[in-house]
Amino acid sequence: MRAVIYARFSTDLQDERSIADQVALCKEYAQRQGHDVIAVYEDASASGASLHGRPAIMRLLAEAARGCFDLVLAESMSRVGRDQEDRAAIRKRLGFHSIAIATPTDGVVTPLVDGIRAVIDSQQLEDLKHHTRRGMRSRVHEGRSAGGRAYGYDVLPPEPDGHGNFKRGARRINHAEAAIVRRIFQDYVAGSTPRDIAKALNAERVPPPRGRSWNASTINGNRKRGNGLLLNHLYAGKLVWNKVTMPKDPATGKRVIRPNPKSAWVTQSVPDLAIVPEDLFEAAQQRKAARAVGHPVAQRRPRHLLSGLLRCATCGSGMSAFGMARDGRRRVRCSAHNESGSCPDNHTFYADVIEKTVLAALRAELRAPAVLTEYVKAYHAERTRLAADAGKRQSRITRRIAEIDREVIRLTDGIAKGHGDPAILGSRMKEVLGEKQGLTVELAEAPAAKQEVALHPGILARYEAQLERFAEAIAAGVRAGDHDGFAAVRELIESVIVQRDPARQGGVQVTITGRLNAVLGEKAYPNGVCGKGVAGARYIRRKRAIEGEFVFAA
Repeated sequence: MRAVIYARFSTDLQDERSIADQVALCKEYAQRQGHDVIAVYEDASASGASLHGRPAIMRLLAEAARGCFDLVLAESMSRVGRDQEDRAAIRKRLGFHSIAIATPTDGVVTPLVDGIRAVIDSQQLEDLKHHTRRGMRSRVHEGRSAGGRAYGYDVLPPEPDGHGNFKRGARRINHAEAAIVRRIFQDYVAGSTPRDIAKALNAERVPPPRGRSWNASTINGNRKRGNGLLLNHLYAGKLVWNKVTMPKDPATGKRVIRPNPKSAWVTQSVPDLAIVPEDLFEAAQQRKAARAVGHPVAQRRPRHLLSGLLRCATCGSGMSAFGMARDGRRRVRCSAHNESGSCPDNHTFYADVIEKTVLAALRAELRAPAVLTEYVKAYHAERTRLAADAGKRQSRITRRIAEIDREVIRLTDGIAKGHGDPAILGSRMKEVLGEKQGLTVELAEAPAAKQEVALHPGILARYEAQLERFAEAIAAGVRAGDHDGFAAVRELIESVIVQRDPARQGGVQVTITGRLNAVLGEKAYPNGVCGKGVAGARYIRRKRAIEGEFVFAA
């Protein structure tokens, strides 16, 4: 049989020899069984907890669909994967193409054998997680690092513990970086903002903790996650661990950061690692708390139509407010240039010009023939649904009236034959007759259900008129502070990339990535639409596979 080998090792604690050992073992088994090994697939430093981040296994499955081999060999099924769902999916996909899986220990793997082993492997993975966290907790209680490097410290090499093992996570103060940490705390307490501090450090070319430049967020951090230099208790001589958990999203394979409650934090005093005095650290926390007053999460609604959606064309960072012009118009500029000076684009733009350009582009997009066609389809579908709902409502009322008539007959017979208390039966009779009267009125007032619906010619004219008032109405709502009014527009936009229009002096060009396809469906957009915007502006439309994207300049 044409056989391929799949080999994997999980962590950096193993090395390439693990792959070689697995391949050698599988080749020996193949030789004994008379199989011809034609390829080897290797995933190095890849966790078996998910299929994400394992390009070799994905390539193996793709080539299995093309019939490139007949058998997959692995050292054990745990190399194929430790997650029960993934293991079953891989086995099912290979089985569909009549491809078996075999291991030197079990031979050809059956669903029963793999099901039992999958439960064991999955439990071993959970046990490994618990053992790892237990070891990290033990390190913290000993004052050592549980993982990662904090700015201001050097991680020391492992040292023997006298029992044949090594102690890891010991740290010492990096005096050059510690001086920067103290300077940051002192400047912040003195009144400088994180943005000002980041700009000064970048101007002096001070190496950042990571990346190419200092940012305000690096200094300020996130209070819920407890990260950032100003929130790091280690600088005051307290090691805090377990601030967050990072489970993997099974849909994407990416880790999601979730803050833990303070009751779950583990704290250990490490006075020898203190960099800033405790009073300076507390002063910084008090200033942060004072600056946070008046900004509750509940009030974090977008203040303007495109707040949080604007992106710099040069570096891709967001754009933020940059003062007011003399006439009171808001200006925006790249936030990376504002906060850290890392972006060379210092151009400023008028926010109202960008908003008008975006609204005009959306209006032009909505007037495309394909969008009008989708509008007509949606109108017909809604009219059909409403007609069906009206028919169901009438049927429901008619059935209930018939039930009441039958109950009235039963109550009348009961009263006539002396069954039950006449007062109670009479009261019930009065109640159901009152309900019947109300239902009869409701049935008479209900609109008749129509089997056929047609789009009135005036509807399209009304649609056109609504689009003509679209930009004006939204702009008026923004000026009046109507957040609900422009929330609908924000739902249509994923991001707006802003840059100078190279063809016009002082012009602005926006590239809009929209969510309109998700709203109206992919058929709502043609592959290419060209037209005129307002004031003779250029308008070019391009289509992506999922999201609509178009460029509009004004």
